Amino acid sequence: MVVVGVTGHRNSLDTESIPSGVDRALNKINEVFPGESLIILSPLAEGADRLVVHRAMEMFNVQLVVPLSLAVNEYMLDFNTESSRNEFAHLLDQANQVLEIPASKNREDSYLAAGLYVLDNSDVLIALWDGQPARGPGGTGQIVTKARDKKIPIAWVFACQENLPSNPAYQKKPGEVTFENFP
Repeated sequence: MVVVGVTGHRNSLDTESIPSGVDRALNKINEVFPGESLIILSPLAEGADRLVVHRAMEMFNVQLVVPLSLAVNEYMLDFNTESSRNEFAHLLDQANQVLEIPASKNREDSYLAAGLYVLDNSDVLIALWDGQPARGPGGTGQIVTKARDKKIPIAWVFACQENLPSNPAYQKKPGEVTFENFP
């Protein structure tokens, strides 16, 4: 079994090019680990977490493991629409396992704990990321930096967010995939 962790932005993902980048990332993981079952490790936040889960479930027979660092009702307060809360509940019902991570002293620390749990328990990380530094504890940039430090294989799907300039050093197009530390 190969555990594929997910990190990424919650909103403003380019809806046309990002899914094809996720598909390329998942296919590469499947090629690098032939014959291995895939476990997707995702807290099911809006945006990247759910997109990767949906794409993986469409493409492969995967197991879904959901680590939560907040109680379900508390976590759902972060979803702005009824549609989002329903999508979360539907995916949670499909999960093979829901893990309760010990509570942290505040919401930011809880998100950091979930991100670190994903990182510490993944064989490969899929990151839907704009290349920018983290904008808060447990942000995508922080998790990717820690994954790089640990030399964890990363499938980085470039996901430029709305209203944020792309880092010109990267010269990437939305949906472009970079593979780091892959065997």
